[in-house]
Amino acid sequence: MAELELLETRDLTRIERIGAHSHIRGLGLDSTLEPRSVSDGMVGQTTARKAAGVIVQMVKDGKIAGRAVLLAGQPGTGKTAIAMGMSKSLGQETPFAMLAGSQLFSLEMSKTEALMQAFRKAIGVRIKEETEVIEGEVVEIQIDRPAVSGAASKTGKLTLKATEMETVSFSRSRDYDAMGPQTKFVQCPDGELQKRKEVVHCVTLHEIDVINSRTQGFLALFTGDTGETSAEVREQIDTKVAEWREEGKAEIVPGVLFIDEVHMLDIECFSFLNRAFENEMAPILVVATNRGITTIRGTNYKSPHGIPIDFLDCLLIISTQPYTEEEICKILEIRCQEEDVEMSEDGKVLLTKIGVDTSLRYAIHLITSAALACQKRKGKLVEMEDISRVYELFWDVKRSTQYLIEYQSHYMFNEVPTGEQEEHEANAMVS
Repeated sequence: MAELELLETRDLTRIERIGAHSHIRGLGLDSTLEPRSVSDGMVGQTTARKAAGVIVQMVKDGKIAGRAVLLAGQPGTGKTAIAMGMSKSLGQETPFAMLAGSQLFSLEMSKTEALMQAFRKAIGVRIKEETEVIEGEVVEIQIDRPAVSGAASKTGKLTLKATEMETVSFSRSRDYDAMGPQTKFVQCPDGELQKRKEVVHCVTLHEIDVINSRTQGFLALFTGDTGETSAEVREQIDTKVAEWREEGKAEIVPGVLFIDEVHMLDIECFSFLNRAFENEMAPILVVATNRGITTIRGTNYKSPHGIPIDFLDCLLIISTQPYTEEEICKILEIRCQEEDVEMSEDGKVLLTKIGVDTSLRYAIHLITSAALACQKRKGKLVEMEDISRVYELFWDVKRSTQYLIEYQSHYMFNEVPTGEQEEHEANAMVS
């Protein structure tokens, strides 16, 4: 007897990229919109999370049209995390578009066109359509195979029945498995075989724009087409969607447009936003910035957050505060779990101290680096020595700045005067 060859089988695991906010699952609120201390990957920022929860609830109820929200706070205080939590809390059907202010200056289109496309990506249209379907219990399947292979196509006969009638359907057929692991057993359908059912499609206005303005049609959505759409096409689409709404065939789903680094926008962009988000079909606009009082780009005027006063007056402002030492410790524990790194308690204490003295982002960056150092010495737990090793290898902003000040004379175009230069300038002023 010939020996059977055993095929080697391997379990395939789906690889997911671990990002800076991949641990965020929501805003971490209970049914009364009260924030939990640690939930859904969110830690601290209870006031900001509660305010964001109120905004999410208003979005779901459709009561916040024509308004905008500003997330303002120091770097590393969880502004983007709150925006991601809002996205997760809204669900899959609610569109969420994200855009960085600096992106507008690197796209192959005008700034206002890029903003308009971002707006329409964040506006969903739930289209209801009635279609005819044949639904019944399969009683018999017959396949007629031709005598000569390739001479004619296979034909088959499918017999369906419901509780009240039975019919026979002819069509081309192929061989199919009668049952698989995903098979679900249901009762025999009632009534007639041919029925009309309502099918719901959820698309965004931008997708409708692309389908109707590109020669490739819906295939343009897969080719990364970033061309501009004419105002006439958008006007016709808006008119058609308005007709569907009046007939009850469509429903507008206002989503959320999140613009990070909003201080990077110039005065033209702010003028566009000031009118665009007051439109009837505008999404909820959420912007974020870490700037204080700074110059409005494109002008010589200074304003809070680098935002014009008239636009700032229309915003609901949510402030984020620096994390406490205890909150930093909890965030680092969550990130260790997310990055699949086992760390000793002493290591967590040291990493928390580093996060307090430097920044939370710097401490998070050291997790994977310390895990690699631990792996090199063939250890099982990341210890203090591993963290100390990578702390010496990679500098934080404070140490890097201090080094530049001490050795500025060794660098080109230094603008901070050295001690000798200061003394020479002082003597020149006296003389």
